[in-house]
Amino acid sequence: MIAIVSHDAGGAEILSSWLRRCEEPYCLVLDGPAKDIFQRKIGVSLSIPLSEAIKQSDWVLCGTSWQSNLERQAIARAKAAGKRSVAFLDHWVYYEVRFQDQGVAVYPDELWVGDMEAKRIAQTAFPGLPIVLKSNPYFEDLQIEFEKIKISPLNSKQCSVLYVCEPIREHALLQHGDERYWGYTEEDALRFFVKNINVIGCTVSKIKIRPHPSESKTKYDWIGWSTSLTIEIGGDKTLLEETAEADVVVGCESMAMVVGLLAKKRVISSIPPGGKSCSLPQPEIEHLQLLLKDYQRSPHV
Repeated sequence: MIAIVSHDAGGAEILSSWLRRCEEPYCLVLDGPAKDIFQRKIGVSLSIPLSEAIKQSDWVLCGTSWQSNLERQAIARAKAAGKRSVAFLDHWVYYEVRFQDQGVAVYPDELWVGDMEAKRIAQTAFPGLPIVLKSNPYFEDLQIEFEKIKISPLNSKQCSVLYVCEPIREHALLQHGDERYWGYTEEDALRFFVKNINVIGCTVSKIKIRPHPSESKTKYDWIGWSTSLTIEIGGDKTLLEETAEADVVVGCESMAMVVGLLAKKRVISSIPPGGKSCSLPQPEIEHLQLLLKDYQRSPHV
């Protein structure tokens, strides 16, 4: 019996895809965005208390969260019960803080990663932990689904944008006690993109802003009041559907940008000047700061 423990959306996506391929019995401990994701993808979201899951299970497989302490509690309780714990990393950034509980490190017995770059980063961050390379089941599911969807080629003169958001301020405040620890906020990045939208090289017909699963649907309403661009708030459809409908995916360093690459979309990071560098390792990602510099150097400016 496996206890699957998940809160944040990124971990929930990868664990639910992993469960689709698993034939072993399992029990679920779910909270936050994970509930809806598991219900949508495997048709089950019935969750039991963590203490009961630890008793029933032989080992624990969890995601990682910054919004919740759920997975760290699961790791600690598994250790106390003498049971093996594994965490599946779903991103490429902030690995260390995912296992910090009020300044105390809470590490699983083993880490799983879904690609070689993630393995390299994890080996540097956690030299004493076993790091196991697995195929990424979430990406495998996405590639299957994208192959079923007819994706129109990018119109070089006109394009629609999916802007994927992240709660950067909350994350920085939680980790470092400073909303501007990384030199920018999500609002700064969105303003920077809208102000310099002309440098991406095509006329933008529409911008769909997709809030992060942890964010309010109304959080970004203000941007529509400050520009004449056609803007709508997304999130009613799945990330896969909204990505397929767009020509260009823009964000800071969200996993949703990598989903855009899987869909063969043009992907741009909107981190503004003064902000930390984008940590996503994919070389195909363009950077709005560099596009702006190239535009300013071009003869027509």
